[in-house]
Amino acid sequence: MEKFSINEIIELAVQIEKKGYTFYNKALERKNLNSNSAELLKKLRDDEIVHEQTFKRMRTELDQEEIILSGDWQEVSNYLRTISDSHVFSKPDAAIKLATSAYDDKELIENAIQFEKDTLLFFNSMYEKIENSAIRKILKKIIEEEVLHVEKLKNFLAISDV
Repeated sequence: MEKFSINEIIELAVQIEKKGYTFYNKALERKNLNSNSAELLKKLRDDEIVHEQTFKRMRTELDQEEIILSGDWQEVSNYLRTISDSHVFSKPDAAIKLATSAYDDKELIENAIQFEKDTLLFFNSMYEKIENSAIRKILKKIIEEEVLHVEKLKNFLAISDV
């Protein structure tokens, strides 16, 4: 199995955020979406843009030579590849399909929860494997936001009548 470079891992993170944006944006096009669902999904969609920009800055601002990786990089790379390959949105157009084929708001929100959990797993794995303190600080902030996304979505399901 081919290993990832740190730049490829950052690119994976960018692509995950783009797919999240696509999912939320496509979900917002649904005609049967209630206004409360739409408000929540719009906020989450906008957060995906901020996260994508953060990863792009990480790639351009940080000297790739400064990024110190822990453990055996081959093992780390293989692990992150496995996680990214099993991500809910790993197939082309999967985000669009999940957003448009959901039966109702409840299924749409459940799909969003699964996406956010998969994303959280990927970013947390990156955090665990990268020792560079500047990158860890950025990842920690994004992980905290992803946890908030899951909590918001779960709370929304618990209190709404979707």
